[in-house]
Amino acid sequence: MARTGQKDQGMSGYVLYGAEVSYFSGKARAYLRWRGADFEERIATREVYRDVILPKVGWPVIPVMEMPDGEVVQDTADIIAAVEAATPDGPRAMPEGPVQRVVSLLMELYADEWLVLPAMHYRWNYNEDWAYGEFGRISAPDAPPPEQYAIGRKNGERFKGAVAMLGVSEENIPGVEAAYEAFLKDMTEHLRHHAYLLGDRPSLGDFAFNGPLYAHLLRDPESGRIMERLAPKVAAYVRRVQAGEPGNGDLLADNGIPKTLEPILSRQMSEQMPMLVKTAALFGEWAKTVKAGADVPRGFGMVEFMTGGFDGDCAARSFPLWRLQAVTDEIDAMPAEAKTRLAELLDRVGGTPLMEFRLPARLVRKDYRLKLA
Repeated sequence: MARTGQKDQGMSGYVLYGAEVSYFSGKARAYLRWRGADFEERIATREVYRDVILPKVGWPVIPVMEMPDGEVVQDTADIIAAVEAATPDGPRAMPEGPVQRVVSLLMELYADEWLVLPAMHYRWNYNEDWAYGEFGRISAPDAPPPEQYAIGRKNGERFKGAVAMLGVSEENIPGVEAAYEAFLKDMTEHLRHHAYLLGDRPSLGDFAFNGPLYAHLLRDPESGRIMERLAPKVAAYVRRVQAGEPGNGDLLADNGIPKTLEPILSRQMSEQMPMLVKTAALFGEWAKTVKAGADVPRGFGMVEFMTGGFDGDCAARSFPLWRLQAVTDEIDAMPAEAKTRLAELLDRVGGTPLMEFRLPARLVRKDYRLKLA
């Protein structure tokens, strides 16, 4: 079903190729609605993959956005940047305050690359048959239900197969669920004080959270019932962000960060960051063996990690390093006073090493792929 936002000033005619079931389509759609972009969402059917996405991007991925001039943008961060560059007078997803900017990028890193654990676990261990039907309805909307299910199962099994590579196993499912439930509790407490992550209007982190929280954890039926039962305030927040509501105010004044975000940041520093540091070390070893411009592989082997008090092994994926590089680049660009404030915040949440940590080699993104700078 096509969805259109309010008309954007200065440019119109974006086409978002995505799906309601898609993690990152949820992030892009929430942003575009909030931004008031004039956009149409077209379902990524088999024909869309064949005729649009594969010829233009080179590999099967959604969301993909076509700009009014025909340029194709892939990756939600690039979609947001492209819209804001084309329409500079509109509201901005990224805050102006340097500490808020870093925290926004940290929340994007957490949402995009760590909440994928519960998102994929609950989809494929609680909603598997429903997901196959949903994938089939998207891919072949005119086919009869049994054929849709068969198509959906064929398409969906590759996503189900990624669950183990992300680190979800029979042994650590209790930890994945405990960490997710702790996150819901922390978000509920935060939402008692603030309508959005950084105040009274949405910003980048809210759109990023909407990817996993809307597309998988609220919209999928069984996990949706779990969120409604454990965290109705979070469910209501997810619906507000997905609807593109503008909020009733602004971000916290004076570059402020809510104290109620610190438990979430603490969990990120204790669980996600150690895995990223191990991944970065493997990336550094690989980078020594190739020349600048080389395509970066999707992963570098396996690394150990911990979540919810349980250990596991996951793929050392390269794309989270790209998101992490955005965080450290923002830290490097901060003025001294803001850097001091950030250091104090990171000290409180166990993230002091992030002030000095940098990837062993730089990444660039070209032709929709990561490459060694």
